[in-house]
Amino acid sequence: MSNLRRVLERQEQEEEEIRRRCAEEDREADEEEEEMVVAVCMLNESRQHHRRRAPNVDRHRQYWGKNLLEDYFIPNSLYHVSYFRERYRMQPHLFQKIMHDICNYDTYFVQKYDVVGVLGLLPDQKLTTALRMLAYGASAEQVDEIARMGKSTILECLMRFCDAVENLYKKEYLRKPMAKDLRRLVQKAEARGFPGMIGSIDCMHCQWKNCPTAWQGDYENRKGQKSIILEAVASFDTWVWHAFFEAAGSQNDLNVLGQSPVFNDVLRGHSPQITYRINNTIYSSAYYLADGIYPRWTTFVKIIPNPQSEKEKSFAVFQECYRKDVEKYFGILQAR
Repeated sequence: MSNLRRVLERQEQEEEEIRRRCAEEDREADEEEEEMVVAVCMLNESRQHHRRRAPNVDRHRQYWGKNLLEDYFIPNSLYHVSYFRERYRMQPHLFQKIMHDICNYDTYFVQKYDVVGVLGLLPDQKLTTALRMLAYGASAEQVDEIARMGKSTILECLMRFCDAVENLYKKEYLRKPMAKDLRRLVQKAEARGFPGMIGSIDCMHCQWKNCPTAWQGDYENRKGQKSIILEAVASFDTWVWHAFFEAAGSQNDLNVLGQSPVFNDVLRGHSPQITYRINNTIYSSAYYLADGIYPRWTTFVKIIPNPQSEKEKSFAVFQECYRKDVEKYFGILQAR
């Protein structure tokens, strides 16, 4: 009987030892798991700390917006209209029209309060950033000093501005002239001494700073710069109704003309139906003013290299003055 009791006691002791060891192992496992959770949390906290966005900079945008209005956009502003024309590449009334149209098209440009009740940027500030970047090729950091806007806001303004201009004005600009447009162009040209002329045609090189290395041989011009050639036809008021912007900078005006679609309609037999009289002779084909590199086609009237008579000299002067109109537009693109 005593032996049986001792066996039972021994079994109870062994079972108790087993339960104690299991409890101890479970406790150690729980502690390890807890330590792991704490370590993961600390690691996530550290990563979030490194990824935390930079604090917003107080750029005093309302103060600088007021200064911008006083500089250019109010009566008796600090800078004369001529300064506005030079710096914005347009007249003030045109700027106001574009701003009005864009604000009606996209409410992003309208001044409003943000989520914390602070008054936002003026539409004048937003359009100024987009125009300065387009007209002068300025970076977002340079524009920040003028309009006091963050880089992401500046880039968003630029993208929205380009989208708005394209959707608002593509039906009126960068399109082929209709019959009423041709009549207006011919009447204006005839008043200036060029009956039958519907525009000036020319090419220019636009520098390509970030040209890929593999393409630099094709796009290197005679000055060693990487550029793309733009061929454009513009009227007296710099209305550009033809723009071909695909030729590499290593080509000249004749190579570009061979690729350009400017005479595709003429080749199909759909030339502009225009009649005009010169020296009692009636002509039925319109023409463009061009420089000396263009071929001797009836559709081009080129400059006189060495005018001798007074009539030739007068013609050369008038033609060069007229061709300066399209160069105004080219100057804007070159500045970009």
